[in-house]
Amino acid sequence: MSFYEVVFIARQDLAVSQVESLTETYTKLIKDLDGEVKDSEYWGLKYLAYPIRKNRRGHYVMLRMKAPGKAIEEIRRQMRINEDVLRNLIVKVDALEEGPSAMMRQAKYKERDRDYKDRDYNEGGFAPAGIEQDLVIVDEVIA
Repeated sequence: MSFYEVVFIARQDLAVSQVESLTETYTKLIKDLDGEVKDSEYWGLKYLAYPIRKNRRGHYVMLRMKAPGKAIEEIRRQMRINEDVLRNLIVKVDALEEGPSAMMRQAKYKERDRDYKDRDYNEGGFAPAGIEQDLVIVDEVIA
C-alpha cells in the first residue's frame, strides 16, 4: 500500500456538517477497501482563484491516507460522480507528514496577526488597549 494526500473542494452552499458527512463517507469508503485514513483536515471556506460551476468559494478538505490502488481509483470515481465536489487532487507521497499541514500552520499565523490588528488602540495610537504606556514629559531643552 502507498501513501496518498487527497484534497477536495466542496460547493460553497453546503453547511460545514454536510462537508463533514461527505468526508466521513470518503473515509468509510477507504476503510471498506482495506485502506486507512490517518488524518483529515478541514481548511475552511476559501475563495477560489476563478469561478467553478458558478461557485466563487469552496470548502477545502484534506485527507492523509494509506491505501491500495483500487481504493484510490474508487475514491476518484466517487468524487467525479458527486455533484457536491467541485475539484479534487490526489497525490502519491513517499511518507505522510506528521502534525498540521502547511495550510493549517499558515491559518494559525494569519489568525494571530488578525487578532493583533483588530485590537482597539488607545488615544495615543501607539499601543494596544490594556497596555499602559509610560509617558515622559521633558521640560528642559538640552542644548
